[in-house]
Amino acid sequence: MSGYHLLIAVHAFTALMALPLGAYQLLRRRKGDRQHRRVGRTWVVAMGFVAVSSFAIRDLRPGQLSLLHVLSVVTLVTVTMGVVQARRGNIESHRGFMRGSWFGLVGAFTGAVAVPDRLIPTFVVTEPVQAAGALAAVAACAVVIIAVGSLRPRSASAVSSRQG
Repeated sequence: MSGYHLLIAVHAFTALMALPLGAYQLLRRRKGDRQHRRVGRTWVVAMGFVAVSSFAIRDLRPGQLSLLHVLSVVTLVTVTMGVVQARRGNIESHRGFMRGSWFGLVGAFTGAVAVPDRLIPTFVVTEPVQAAGALAAVAACAVVIIAVGSLRPRSASAVSSRQG
C-alpha cells in the first residue's frame, strides 16, 4: 500500500469512527460528565485529523481542491469554536457548533459514498470482505472509545495500596 493510499485509508477510518462517536454524543441524555468530555475530546481530535488530512487528498487534478475541502475549513472553525464555547460555559453555543460539525461530517460521508467512482464505493464493491472487516474494526474502535470514556480513574489510595 502506497503512502497516499495509507493516508486515504486512515482518513476514511477516522471519519467513519467519528460518525458513531458524534452520534453517541448527540444522543446521550447526560452531557458534561467525564464520559462526555473524554469521548468528545477523542471526537474533536478525530475531526481535526480528518479535516487536516483532507488537504493531502486530491480527487481531481493535482493542486486542485474540491467542495469537500471547503467543508474541511468550516469543520476546523466550527469544532474549534465548539471547544471554545464549552470552555467558556456557553453550552447552547457549544451544542450548536458540535451538532453542525457532526451534520457536516454526515454530509461529507454522503458525498464520499454517493459518487460511484470514489474510493469508498469502489472498495466496497471490489473488496466486500475487506470492507466488512474495516467496518467491523471501526465499530469495535468506537465501542472501545465509549467504554474507556466511561471508566472511572482509580483513586490515589487504591493505586498506592496495590503498589505496597
